[in-house]
Amino acid sequence: MGRFIFIVVTIIILVLGGFFLYKFYFVFGRGVKAGELNYFVQKGYVFKTYEGKLIQSGYKGQAAGTIQSNEFQFSVANERIAQQLMTASGKAVELHYKEYLGALPWRGYSPFIVDSVISVRDASGRDIP
Repeated sequence: MGRFIFIVVTIIILVLGGFFLYKFYFVFGRGVKAGELNYFVQKGYVFKTYEGKLIQSGYKGQAAGTIQSNEFQFSVANERIAQQLMTASGKAVELHYKEYLGALPWRGYSPFIVDSVISVRDASGRDIP
């Protein structure tokens, strides 16, 4: 009986561990988003994470007859990329991101994690190094 319980508990732990890895560490998608960086902040009580919002060109309506801008909320886990984005508020940026199936508190509030900045441009369209 003890061996049976050990096997069942081991199987349950392995299944839960596999689900956790799939939900929080499996990269579901990769992509690039471009738009104007609306804000970029560091926040959190225990885990200090970097969070930002990108306003994309164009409009969409959630309900018929309404207008709303396209927004892309994201998190950044890399300190170097965060410092790059801290100085880019209000500028046009292109961001490469990874999409996960769930968010982790130490990685950020969003399942979209920016892993590189492709370009930063000012209002006149010039690239900023």
